[in-house]
Amino acid sequence: MPVEVRLDRVRHVLIDMDGVLYRGSEPIPRAREFLTQLRARGIRFRLVTNNATLTPEMYRDKLAAMWIEVGADEVFTSALATALYLQRAGQAGTSAYVIGEIGLLTALAGIDVRVVESEPIWVIVGLDRNLTYEKLATAVLAINAGARFLGTNPDRSLPTERGLLPGAGSILAALTAATGVEPTVVGKPQPLMLQLAAEALGGAVSDTMMIGDRLDTDIAAAEAIGMPSILVLTGVSTREEAEGGSIRPGMVVDDLGELLERWSPATVDGR
Repeated sequence: MPVEVRLDRVRHVLIDMDGVLYRGSEPIPRAREFLTQLRARGIRFRLVTNNATLTPEMYRDKLAAMWIEVGADEVFTSALATALYLQRAGQAGTSAYVIGEIGLLTALAGIDVRVVESEPIWVIVGLDRNLTYEKLATAVLAINAGARFLGTNPDRSLPTERGLLPGAGSILAALTAATGVEPTVVGKPQPLMLQLAAEALGGAVSDTMMIGDRLDTDIAAAEAIGMPSILVLTGVSTREEAEGGSIRPGMVVDDLGELLERWSPATVDGR
Protein backbone atom coordinates (compact mmCIF):
# COMPACT_ATOMS: atom_id res chain seq x y z
CA MET A 1 0.00 0.00 0.00
CA PRO A 2 1.31 3.49 -0.81
CA VAL A 3 2.15 5.78 2.10
CA GLU A 4 -0.32 8.67 2.28
CA VAL A 5 1.15 12.04 1.33
CA ARG A 6 0.17 14.77 3.80
CA LEU A 7 1.71 17.94 2.40
CA ASP A 8 0.82 19.89 5.55
CA ARG A 9 3.12 17.61 7.56
CA VAL A 10 6.14 17.75 5.29
CA ARG A 11 9.17 19.55 6.75
CA HIS A 12 11.96 17.95 4.71
CA VAL A 13 12.13 16.89 1.05
CA LEU A 14 14.45 14.57 -0.84
CA ILE A 15 14.47 15.30 -4.57
CA ASP A 16 15.93 13.23 -7.38
CA MET A 17 17.58 15.41 -10.04
CA ASP A 18 17.68 13.90 -13.54
CA GLY A 19 14.09 13.64 -14.76
CA VAL A 20 12.78 15.86 -11.96
CA LEU A 21 14.80 19.10 -12.12
CA TYR A 22 16.38 18.62 -15.54
CA ARG A 23 16.74 16.31 -18.52
CA GLY A 24 20.33 16.09 -19.71
CA SER A 25 21.40 19.73 -19.75
CA GLU A 26 17.91 21.23 -20.01
CA PRO A 27 16.02 22.42 -16.91
CA ILE A 28 12.46 21.20 -16.47
CA PRO A 29 9.94 24.07 -16.29
CA ARG A 30 9.36 25.52 -12.82
CA ALA A 31 12.18 23.53 -11.22
CA ARG A 32 13.91 26.70 -10.04
CA GLU A 33 10.61 28.11 -8.75
CA PHE A 34 9.91 24.89 -6.85
CA LEU A 35 13.18 25.08 -4.90
CA THR A 36 12.63 28.79 -4.26
CA GLN A 37 9.20 28.04 -2.79
CA LEU A 38 10.60 25.32 -0.54
CA ARG A 39 13.11 27.78 0.88
CA ALA A 40 10.43 30.47 1.33
CA ARG A 41 8.37 28.01 3.35
CA GLY A 42 11.28 26.94 5.53
CA ILE A 43 11.29 23.40 4.12
CA ARG A 44 14.79 21.97 3.94
CA PHE A 45 15.77 19.71 1.05
CA ARG A 46 18.51 17.54 -0.37
CA LEU A 47 18.99 16.73 -4.04
CA VAL A 48 19.55 12.99 -3.98
CA THR A 49 21.19 11.22 -6.90
CA ASN A 50 22.46 7.70 -7.52
CA ASN A 51 25.10 9.09 -9.88
CA ALA A 52 28.46 8.88 -8.12
CA THR A 53 30.61 10.36 -10.89
CA LEU A 54 30.42 14.04 -9.87
CA THR A 55 31.16 15.86 -6.62
CA PRO A 56 28.46 18.01 -4.96
CA GLU A 57 30.39 21.09 -6.10
CA MET A 58 30.24 19.87 -9.69
CA TYR A 59 26.49 19.30 -9.42
CA ARG A 60 26.13 22.79 -7.97
CA ASP A 61 27.91 24.20 -11.02
CA LYS A 62 25.91 22.03 -13.43
CA LEU A 63 22.65 23.31 -11.93
CA ALA A 64 23.90 26.89 -11.90
CA ALA A 65 24.42 26.65 -15.66
CA MET A 66 20.66 25.97 -15.87
CA TRP A 67 19.90 28.94 -13.58
CA ILE A 68 19.03 26.62 -10.70
CA GLU A 69 20.90 27.81 -7.62
CA VAL A 70 21.74 25.34 -4.86
CA GLY A 71 24.56 24.95 -2.38
CA ALA A 72 26.97 22.04 -2.59
CA ASP A 73 25.73 21.03 0.87
CA GLU A 74 22.24 20.59 -0.58
CA VAL A 75 23.44 17.79 -2.91
CA PHE A 76 23.65 14.20 -1.65
CA THR A 77 25.18 11.63 -3.99
CA SER A 78 25.52 7.86 -3.71
CA ALA A 79 29.27 8.50 -3.42
CA LEU A 80 28.71 10.52 -0.23
CA ALA A 81 26.32 7.86 1.04
CA THR A 82 28.95 5.19 0.37
CA ALA A 83 31.54 7.14 2.38
CA LEU A 84 29.05 7.58 5.23
CA TYR A 85 28.27 3.85 5.15
CA LEU A 86 31.96 3.04 5.55
CA GLN A 87 32.46 5.65 8.25
CA ARG A 88 29.56 4.32 10.32
CA ALA A 89 30.91 0.80 9.91
CA GLY A 90 34.18 1.95 11.50
CA GLN A 91 35.98 1.74 8.15
CA ALA A 92 37.29 5.31 7.80
CA GLY A 93 40.92 5.06 6.80
CA THR A 94 40.49 1.57 5.35
CA SER A 95 42.12 0.45 2.09
CA ALA A 96 40.18 -0.06 -1.12
CA TYR A 97 40.54 -0.80 -4.77
CA VAL A 98 38.19 1.65 -6.47
CA ILE A 99 36.47 1.53 -9.84
CA GLY A 100 34.88 4.95 -10.24
CA GLU A 101 35.29 8.59 -11.13
CA ILE A 102 36.12 11.82 -9.31
CA GLY A 103 32.88 12.00 -7.33
CA LEU A 104 33.52 8.65 -5.66
CA LEU A 105 37.25 9.17 -5.23
CA THR A 106 36.69 12.57 -3.59
CA ALA A 107 34.06 11.23 -1.19
CA LEU A 108 36.32 8.36 -0.14
CA ALA A 109 39.28 10.71 0.32
CA GLY A 110 37.07 12.67 2.71
CA ILE A 111 37.14 9.72 5.13
CA ASP A 112 40.82 8.95 4.46
CA VAL A 113 40.28 5.76 2.46
CA ARG A 114 43.60 4.63 0.98
CA VAL A 115 43.23 3.66 -2.68
CA VAL A 116 45.48 0.68 -3.39
CA GLU A 117 46.11 -1.73 -6.25
CA SER A 118 46.83 -4.86 -4.20
CA GLU A 119 45.48 -6.53 -1.05
CA PRO A 120 42.62 -4.09 -0.41
CA ILE A 121 40.11 -4.59 2.39
CA TRP A 122 37.34 -3.39 0.07
CA VAL A 123 36.54 -3.29 -3.61
CA ILE A 124 34.32 -0.23 -4.13
CA VAL A 125 32.60 0.22 -7.47
CA GLY A 126 30.67 3.04 -9.12
CA LEU A 127 30.23 4.11 -12.71
CA ASP A 128 33.57 4.39 -14.50
CA ARG A 129 33.45 5.58 -18.10
CA ASN A 130 37.15 4.75 -18.43
CA LEU A 131 36.62 1.13 -17.45
CA THR A 132 39.17 -1.36 -18.78
CA TYR A 133 39.55 -5.12 -18.70
CA GLU A 134 42.53 -4.68 -16.40
CA LYS A 135 40.41 -2.77 -13.87
CA LEU A 136 37.83 -5.58 -13.90
CA ALA A 137 40.58 -8.19 -13.55
CA THR A 138 42.15 -6.41 -10.57
CA ALA A 139 38.76 -6.15 -8.85
CA VAL A 140 37.95 -9.82 -9.50
CA LEU A 141 41.28 -10.97 -8.06
CA ALA A 142 40.76 -8.84 -4.95
CA ILE A 143 37.19 -10.06 -4.37
CA ASN A 144 38.27 -13.68 -4.86
CA ALA A 145 41.04 -13.07 -2.31
CA GLY A 146 38.47 -11.96 0.27
CA ALA A 147 38.02 -8.21 -0.23
CA ARG A 148 34.57 -6.95 0.69
CA PHE A 149 32.49 -5.87 -2.32
CA LEU A 150 30.61 -2.54 -2.15
CA GLY A 151 28.65 -0.76 -4.89
CA THR A 152 27.52 2.85 -4.98
CA ASN A 153 24.30 2.14 -6.90
CA PRO A 154 22.61 -0.62 -8.89
CA ASP A 155 21.55 1.32 -12.02
CA ARG A 156 22.30 -1.00 -14.93
CA SER A 157 21.73 1.73 -17.52
CA LEU A 158 22.52 5.43 -17.81
CA PRO A 159 20.30 7.74 -19.90
CA THR A 160 22.36 9.93 -22.24
CA GLU A 161 21.88 11.96 -25.39
CA ARG A 162 23.11 8.87 -27.28
CA GLY A 163 20.51 6.62 -25.60
CA LEU A 164 20.80 4.15 -22.72
CA LEU A 165 24.43 3.26 -21.94
CA PRO A 166 25.87 0.86 -19.32
CA GLY A 167 25.59 2.14 -15.75
CA ALA A 168 27.30 1.22 -12.50
CA GLY A 169 25.01 -1.78 -12.09
CA SER A 170 26.36 -3.28 -15.29
CA ILE A 171 29.88 -3.17 -13.85
CA LEU A 172 28.65 -4.75 -10.60
CA ALA A 173 26.91 -7.47 -12.62
CA ALA A 174 30.10 -8.25 -14.53
CA LEU A 175 32.07 -8.61 -11.30
CA THR A 176 29.37 -10.79 -9.75
CA ALA A 177 29.34 -12.99 -12.87
CA ALA A 178 33.11 -13.45 -12.57
CA THR A 179 33.25 -14.03 -8.79
CA GLY A 180 29.84 -15.30 -7.72
CA VAL A 181 29.84 -12.59 -5.02
CA GLU A 182 26.93 -10.16 -4.70
CA PRO A 183 27.88 -6.62 -3.62
CA THR A 184 26.43 -4.61 -0.80
CA VAL A 185 24.73 -1.70 -2.58
CA VAL A 186 24.21 1.71 -0.97
CA GLY A 187 22.14 3.69 -3.50
CA LYS A 188 18.45 3.63 -4.36
CA PRO A 189 16.35 1.45 -4.27
CA GLN A 190 18.17 0.41 -1.10
CA PRO A 191 16.58 2.48 1.69
CA LEU A 192 19.92 3.31 3.35
CA MET A 193 20.61 6.28 1.09
CA LEU A 194 17.28 7.94 1.91
CA GLN A 195 17.79 7.29 5.62
CA LEU A 196 21.22 8.92 5.52
CA ALA A 197 19.95 11.89 3.50
CA ALA A 198 16.99 12.44 5.86
CA GLU A 199 19.30 12.30 8.87
CA ALA A 200 21.58 14.86 7.23
CA LEU A 201 18.56 17.19 7.12
CA GLY A 202 17.65 16.49 10.74
CA GLY A 203 14.44 14.90 9.56
CA ALA A 204 12.53 11.70 10.26
CA VAL A 205 10.66 9.37 7.92
CA SER A 206 7.34 10.78 9.11
CA ASP A 207 8.09 14.39 8.10
CA THR A 208 10.29 13.75 5.04
CA MET A 209 9.03 13.18 1.49
CA MET A 210 10.73 11.73 -1.58
CA ILE A 211 10.10 13.22 -5.04
CA GLY A 212 11.33 11.19 -8.00
CA ASP A 213 10.68 10.12 -11.56
CA ARG A 214 11.52 6.41 -11.28
CA LEU A 215 9.33 3.84 -9.59
CA ASP A 216 12.10 1.25 -9.43
CA THR A 217 14.60 3.44 -7.56
CA ASP A 218 13.17 6.65 -6.05
CA ILE A 219 9.72 5.39 -5.11
CA ALA A 220 10.84 1.85 -4.22
CA ALA A 221 13.43 3.21 -1.77
CA ALA A 222 10.84 5.44 -0.09
CA GLU A 223 8.32 2.61 0.08
CA ALA A 224 10.90 0.34 1.74
CA ILE A 225 11.14 2.64 4.77
CA GLY A 226 7.54 3.91 4.84
CA MET A 227 8.42 7.38 3.56
CA PRO A 228 5.75 9.33 1.63
CA SER A 229 6.62 9.70 -2.04
CA ILE A 230 5.52 11.62 -5.11
CA LEU A 231 6.11 10.48 -8.68
CA VAL A 232 6.56 13.23 -11.27
CA LEU A 233 5.92 12.27 -14.89
CA THR A 234 8.77 14.31 -16.40
CA GLY A 235 11.24 11.43 -16.39
CA VAL A 236 11.17 7.66 -16.78
CA SER A 237 8.05 6.12 -15.19
CA THR A 238 4.50 6.61 -16.47
CA ARG A 239 1.13 7.08 -14.82
CA GLU A 240 0.01 3.68 -16.12
CA GLU A 241 3.01 1.99 -14.49
CA ALA A 242 2.30 3.79 -11.22
CA GLU A 243 -1.36 2.81 -11.22
CA GLY A 244 -0.89 -0.78 -12.33
CA GLY A 245 2.39 -1.86 -10.80
CA SER A 246 3.44 -3.24 -7.43
CA ILE A 247 5.39 -0.08 -6.48
CA ARG A 248 2.89 2.66 -5.65
CA PRO A 249 3.68 6.30 -4.91
CA GLY A 250 1.46 8.25 -2.55
CA MET A 251 0.78 10.85 -5.26
CA VAL A 252 1.37 11.22 -9.00
CA VAL A 253 1.74 14.65 -10.62
CA ASP A 254 2.51 15.69 -14.17
CA ASP A 255 5.36 17.99 -13.08
CA LEU A 256 6.64 20.21 -10.29
CA GLY A 257 4.28 22.96 -11.42
CA GLU A 258 1.27 20.81 -10.61
CA LEU A 259 2.81 19.89 -7.26
CA LEU A 260 3.28 23.59 -6.47
CA GLU A 261 -0.38 24.24 -7.21
CA ARG A 262 -1.50 21.39 -4.96
CA TRP A 263 0.99 22.41 -2.29
CA SER A 264 -0.48 25.87 -1.83
CA PRO A 265 0.56 28.01 1.15
CA ALA A 266 -2.74 27.07 2.77
CA THR A 267 -1.53 23.47 3.18
CA VAL A 268 1.55 24.47 5.17
CA ASP A 269 1.21 24.23 8.99
CA GLY A 270 -2.48 23.53 8.53
CA ARG A 271 -3.31 27.17 7.85
